[in-house]
Amino acid sequence: MLTHATPPETDFTRLPDPGPDVFTAPLQRPAEVGEDWLEPAQRQYSAEEHRIWDDLYARQMQVLPGRAASAFLAGLERLDLGRGGVPDFARLSEELSGLTGWSVVPVPMLIPDHVFFWHLANRRFPAGNFIRTRETFDYIQEPDVFHDVFGHVPMLTDPTFADYMQEYGRAGWKAMRYNRLKALGALYWYTVEFGLILEGPEEADGLRAYGAGILSGPTETVFSIEAQSPNRIMLNVDRVMRTDYVIDDLQPTYFVIENFGELYHDTVDRDFDRLYRALGPGFTYANSAVIDVDDVLHRGTQEYALRGGRGSGAKPV
Repeated sequence: MLTHATPPETDFTRLPDPGPDVFTAPLQRPAEVGEDWLEPAQRQYSAEEHRIWDDLYARQMQVLPGRAASAFLAGLERLDLGRGGVPDFARLSEELSGLTGWSVVPVPMLIPDHVFFWHLANRRFPAGNFIRTRETFDYIQEPDVFHDVFGHVPMLTDPTFADYMQEYGRAGWKAMRYNRLKALGALYWYTVEFGLILEGPEEADGLRAYGAGILSGPTETVFSIEAQSPNRIMLNVDRVMRTDYVIDDLQPTYFVIENFGELYHDTVDRDFDRLYRALGPGFTYANSAVIDVDDVLHRGTQEYALRGGRGSGAKPV
């Protein structure tokens, strides 16, 4: 289990100290938050901001049927995230707690890795306490409340995936000890943010998205499932943790699982001590690479990336 990847005496209730030798992003903590990076309360959204949520929700619901994982759609229905306006975190937390023991907590921005791991390890999901504007309606790089709540929270209603998220958080302690946060981040990126799942015998009929980075935007929802440009490769944990990724454009490669039980056991049962000892500080594979050990469902043309991607106005084909 991922809990095997950390000493059994690890106290996950205590905020870890990554130490000065661990490579982390130099984020500046706002004055109003403590070391847990939690804001005192969820902010009060304006009428226009609630309308932005409703418009984002309506747009996504036009593209999700036939493309989103059944577990995600079931979570949307259970939590009724389309009842109108930005959801109330207290209500969400009460409902989630009854289903899988999770809660949703407000944070002002991206938070440091060690704080993020600590919250996940204690079944708290940090969600951005702000929403994009009309000017950034189509794309916002920093995750806002729509990305975090609409994209992530429905999957936390699935018991197996909810357990995976907690164990991922616990795995952060070992990643910090080996100074391999980037490798563990790649696993999160290619599963929790941009993961695909097979829900039928044929790729064309059964490929669905469960990653929040896909499901919170219409272009990537369609691109990840239907476009010819990206690779679609069956998940191999060791390979994924050696693979670079794109943070500001559509992904050149998506990794696919057969079910969430497989995702849980393929990661939780992995000997991360041995893996981290073998990993260098950087990535081995480019984000568009296909290597000889890959189980490839679709080898992409990479046309979108080769034509310059978002910055050049390339069509997401």
